[in-house]
Amino acid sequence: MPADERSRTRSDLAWAITVGGIGVVLFTASLIFTWYFAATLLLIFTGMLLGVGLNALTNALGRRVHWPHPVRLAIVCVALAVMLAGVAYLGGATIAEQASALSNTIKSQITHVRSFLENHGIDTSFFDIGNATSTAANAASDAPPAPSAAPHGQLPGAGALASSGGAIVSQTFKLLLGTISAVGNIFIVLFLGLAFAAQPSIYHDGLLFLAPARQRTRAALIIDRISETLERWLIAQIIVMIAVGVVTWIGLAVIGIPGSFILGIQAGLLAFIPTVGAIIAGVVVVLASLASGWIPALSALLLFLGVTRWRAMC
Repeated sequence: MPADERSRTRSDLAWAITVGGIGVVLFTASLIFTWYFAATLLLIFTGMLLGVGLNALTNALGRRVHWPHPVRLAIVCVALAVMLAGVAYLGGATIAEQASALSNTIKSQITHVRSFLENHGIDTSFFDIGNATSTAANAASDAPPAPSAAPHGQLPGAGALASSGGAIVSQTFKLLLGTISAVGNIFIVLFLGLAFAAQPSIYHDGLLFLAPARQRTRAALIIDRISETLERWLIAQIIVMIAVGVVTWIGLAVIGIPGSFILGIQAGLLAFIPTVGAIIAGVVVVLASLASGWIPALSALLLFLGVTRWRAMC
């Protein structure tokens, strides 16, 4: 091999190794960044999905009426707000009551399933339920004895008042911080969704600006096709979620499963998650149905398998 060709081969190999190393480093850095900022990225992604959905509904309304984009977006937002307020007003109490009952039912059924598996010699160390109880019991046994109650007619001591007051203040602050965090996340998602849907052309042109000038026509075509496909997929997902929720609710109500309404809601919401969502929803439905007996549980399982099969065919 001539000397100049050997030199060119070495330089090509060095360039390939350099590019590969840089790619590995960038990929690792992106994984670390995603791991540490997963919550923020999830909020941004949720806001983008909300913006795509609002823009899709606005464009669908634009095919019926030729009004300005801001007017159509305002109509869509008001209609969605009225719909959500109506659902919360008409079924809010029912949802809260059935959610509480469903939580207690799921906990008791998991305990029963664990006991059944342990009686048949199956290791259940992967269950979290029971570990927290034993930990709390051990902590309670190791804790110093609580101060005795004050005799009748006497005020409690300063130490008891300070201890109970500190516990109340601590729990109150935890509740307030959790509420503020949840409400703040909701407002962030709403703000991002409205920002994306109010002026989609700005973000469209910004993406085109990142592409080379010679490739902007092709990039515009690709971005438009991606946007149209994403809008259609999101609308189809919403329709499937509503259909899964309604069919599950009606089917479980016919079978006679308690909490069928909240089970239908969770099945519809989890239908948005591919594969894993259907498995989680099916496990929750079966566990909630076990309280009514084996026949209702089997009927609920067959119902959910049929719904999942229909969803896969769609």
